[in-house]
Amino acid sequence: MGSVENLIAHTADLKGAMQKKIADNVKQIEFSKFLVTIKTDVDLDINLADLARKEPDIKRLTEIYKELEFKTFLSRLQARAILDGKTPTPPQASQAMGGLFDGLDPEPQVEPEPVGEDSTFSSADYLVADTPAKIAEFVGKAIGHEYVGISLAAAGEEAMIASLAGLAIACGDTDNAWVPLPESAFERQETMTMLEPLFGSQNVTIVSHDVKRDMILLKREGVDFQAKYFDTSVAHYLLKPEMKHGFDFVAFDTLGYRSLTYALTDLERKKELKTLSPDAPTHAAERARVLLRLRPELAQLVEREGQTKLMDEIEMPLVEVLASMEWEGARIDVGELAKMSVSLTQRLDAIEQECYALAGEKFNISSPAQVGEILFGKMQIDPKAKKTKKGTWSTTEEILEKHRRDYPLVDKILQARRIKKLLSTYVDALPNMLNPLTGKLHTTFQQTVTATGRLSSTNPNLQNIPIRTDDGREIRRAFIPDDGDLMLSADYSQIELRLMADFSGDPDMIAAFLSGADIHRSTAAKIYHLPIEEVTDNQRRNAKTANFGIIYGISAFGLSERLEIPRKEAKMLIDGYMATYPGVKQYMEASIEKARAQGYVSTIMGRKRYLPDINSRNATVRGFAERNAINAPLQGSAADIIKKAMIRIHRDILDAGLRSRMILQIHDELIFNVKPDELATVQQIVVHDMEQSYSGRVPLEVSAGVGQNWLEAH
Repeated sequence: MGSVENLIAHTADLKGAMQKKIADNVKQIEFSKFLVTIKTDVDLDINLADLARKEPDIKRLTEIYKELEFKTFLSRLQARAILDGKTPTPPQASQAMGGLFDGLDPEPQVEPEPVGEDSTFSSADYLVADTPAKIAEFVGKAIGHEYVGISLAAAGEEAMIASLAGLAIACGDTDNAWVPLPESAFERQETMTMLEPLFGSQNVTIVSHDVKRDMILLKREGVDFQAKYFDTSVAHYLLKPEMKHGFDFVAFDTLGYRSLTYALTDLERKKELKTLSPDAPTHAAERARVLLRLRPELAQLVEREGQTKLMDEIEMPLVEVLASMEWEGARIDVGELAKMSVSLTQRLDAIEQECYALAGEKFNISSPAQVGEILFGKMQIDPKAKKTKKGTWSTTEEILEKHRRDYPLVDKILQARRIKKLLSTYVDALPNMLNPLTGKLHTTFQQTVTATGRLSSTNPNLQNIPIRTDDGREIRRAFIPDDGDLMLSADYSQIELRLMADFSGDPDMIAAFLSGADIHRSTAAKIYHLPIEEVTDNQRRNAKTANFGIIYGISAFGLSERLEIPRKEAKMLIDGYMATYPGVKQYMEASIEKARAQGYVSTIMGRKRYLPDINSRNATVRGFAERNAINAPLQGSAADIIKKAMIRIHRDILDAGLRSRMILQIHDELIFNVKPDELATVQQIVVHDMEQSYSGRVPLEVSAGVGQNWLEAH
């Protein structure tokens, strides 16, 4: 029993109800030998205290934990071994089997840390190239190498306004230099001129951890980044899309290397990015050198995971496209936003007065605590309402939506909240985000954030501009082209539904798309057993919600909430949908089974979405993974397709020598600033490249519009 006792000793932190749950789980799977020593209540505390004094058998415990798939305990054991100077064999985590304790209260996860290499890098390990002669000599040496690591040090989060202080260049284990940029405009230009051959060479591949940022920073200094490149953050993103991709984490995760800045907190990291510490040159020089070690390791891992085609044809080429879009920026009509601000503020004031009247008193609509006290304390609209840990009523949008139809005050509060959000996030905020030099809005496109492959954007987040409400759509009116130009919007029509038809092979859904019929009206006709001309607008709305909801794995409860219909009716709608499109049902079931077998699902370009919880014993956790198994190949493939289109369009516009430019990407939509005399050519390029980026049983369809602002064009 020695090993078993050690196992129990290692779980000494499990108390009270958790202990009983463990015993119950053990009983369920008939681990009778564990029940010999597992007890509950006071007796268990005594046994654990006694056993905890014994020295655990690390090797034997590792074997037991592996055998029983105790992944959390394996992580803890490994962390303890590292602290004790012992190193058990790293566990091979299974992505297919659920854990014994699925369904219990979540425990803090200990990140297993391999025995790594601590940085010994210092200022003695690099040359300070601070004279024209030193710079010229080092650049000449670097150009002779196939791969060169670079790290630019700039104060500021956004590349379009950050202040570049210098850059580190590494072209070997010992050839490493820091090039400071002088403050004098003439000397600064002279330095950049000497650096330009490195970034213009066709024989060198630049290795960086944020190529897009580098391209913009260098372009602001007059240097055009023409060299081939390898972005280590993008490569790591393809391997582990749901993890962090900062340099320090990637270096440790890939090489077991703890950099000089590895131990920084997120707050310290952000502060360093904004202000640059005195150690910035040393940190940059270290990064440049480590990047050269990272590249071959990441490239090999990407190849092993079958992601090379995706990396070489989509993700790496996209970097320069996004850099170009960020550089171009979008023009904003500040006057239009000012008018919207006045109008929305007046409406907000009126709605607040209505809220006070309905509540019978004044209260702060922006205060969740006061809103909760009015609705659930005073008015008692829900006797079963829950409180937060702080003891206040929970008033999230999801909770309030349930009472919206029955209580006018709730509806008014939700209206007020949405107007406030529009004002604070967009209407009043966008004018303050304009670049002082260009007068434009330069959002930062994030390529390594979403697990699905979709792009996101920050400062501002344009992906979240509301489009379901008139107020949200009106914000688009403020996005305008350059003087004398036009705005072109090109949008994929129902791309994920078309992919669903293609992937599932459902003959009726394919036929509906090929006929050119309204897919939602056609779906409604089949579900409700009506001639298509007799389908009502409400029935079409229900079918549309079902069409898109099915892609995201919507339940009968979710559909009933969305459509505001009884759950029984929602279930009948889903059942009718599945009967109408049996191929879709088969595709969904096959996707889940495939995910269970291999632990991940893939897109048309081989992008992987790992689903470690697909076999969880916890129904809620497993259900979430199952919905991702259905949706991820569709949403991820749509992301692959629009990225491929963006790359093609960017190159075709440049090859044609056009002055028009792509400036924004919002979900399935691309927005362009177009010269009037180039409109016909640009429109032909855009529509053709978008529609030809994927060929399946259902053709892609693109709608393109032109206007004096984004709203008109869309």
